[in-house]
Amino acid sequence: MAASHGAHLRMIDRKTLCEKFLSQTPYVDWQRGLLAGDASNRRYERLTGPDGRTVVLMDAPPEKGEDVRPFVRIADYLRTQGLSAPEILAQDAVHGFLLLEDLGDDLFSRVIQREPALEKELYEAATDVLVALHQAPMPKLEPYGPRLMAEMSGLALSKYRTGILGHCDPGLQSRFEDHFEDILRDTVKGDPVLVQRDYHAENLLWLPDRTGVARVGLLDFQDARAGHPAFDLMSLLQDARRDVPAGIEMQMISHYIAAANIDESGFRTAYSVLSVQRNMRILGVFARLSIDYGKPHYVTLIPRVWDHFIRGLDHSALAPVADLLRDSLPAPSPENLDKLRP
Repeated sequence: MAASHGAHLRMIDRKTLCEKFLSQTPYVDWQRGLLAGDASNRRYERLTGPDGRTVVLMDAPPEKGEDVRPFVRIADYLRTQGLSAPEILAQDAVHGFLLLEDLGDDLFSRVIQREPALEKELYEAATDVLVALHQAPMPKLEPYGPRLMAEMSGLALSKYRTGILGHCDPGLQSRFEDHFEDILRDTVKGDPVLVQRDYHAENLLWLPDRTGVARVGLLDFQDARAGHPAFDLMSLLQDARRDVPAGIEMQMISHYIAAANIDESGFRTAYSVLSVQRNMRILGVFARLSIDYGKPHYVTLIPRVWDHFIRGLDHSALAPVADLLRDSLPAPSPENLDKLRP
C-alpha cells in the first residue's frame, strides 16, 4: 500500500507542477489531449487554443532519469542549421516540462501508408537532411565510440539471449565485446558528425509546405552523440518498425555517397558494421522492454531486427565475430519469442 500511495502522490505532485508551469505561459487555458508516448518515460499532450492553434507539452520526469536540457540544446542547434526541429516555446528544465512547436501528425510511416507513391521522395528528403547536417559545424557532443558501442551491442547477449535461454554467459559477452571493439575501431573511422541515433520513419514528420531539407520534421534527437555518418542513414533504412524496400535502401546509400562526396568502400563497410552494432543493441533493448517493463508488443518487431542483423554479418569485416554470434544467439522462432514475453 505504501508504495502505491507514494506513486499516487508523485502523480498528483507532477500534475500540480505541470499546472504551475502552464500558468506562467499564454497556453494555460488551452484544451489538453494526450498524445502517443514512446519507449521512454516522457509523456506528450497536445494543447489546442480557441483559434485552433496547437502546441505540444512534453512531460519528462527527472525522477525517472529524464532530462530536457539535451533536447533543448540539440533542437536549438538543428534549427540554426535550417532544419525543422520544434521551436522551444517555454521550458522548466528543473521539473522537466517543455512547450514545443507542434509539427503535426504526418509521420513518414503514416504518410507512406496513405500515399505509397511518396515513399522514395520522403526517403530522399530524409537522406538529404543527413547530407546537410553532416556538412554543418559540429556542436560539442560526447563521442559514440568503439567501447561504448561494443557494450551497447552486448545487450543482445545479456538480455535477448539470456531471456530466451534462461542463463547468461558473462565470459562470452566479454569476449564478444573485446573483439567487436577492435572491429569498430578499425572500420568506423573519420571525422565525427552529429548522430541522432533514432532516425527512422516514426520519428520523422513530413512538412511539404516547407522547402528543401526543412520539409523533414525532426523529433527524437536528445540522445545525440558524435559518431559516424553512416549511423543515422542505416537507422533510417534498416527500420525496426517497417520494411524499407531493398531498392530504396540501395538507392539512398548511393545517393548519400554521391551527395556527400565520400569514400564509397569505407562508408559501405562502416554501414554494415554499424548495422550489426545497432541491431544487436535493439534486440537487447526490445527484449528488456518486454521482460523488465511489461511491454511485450516490442517482441513482435524482433524478427525484422534479426533479419537486418543476420544480413550485416555477411560482410567480411565482421568475420572475427560472425561465427561466434551465429552460434550463440538463438533465432527468433515463435517458441523463442514467447520466452521473451512476460
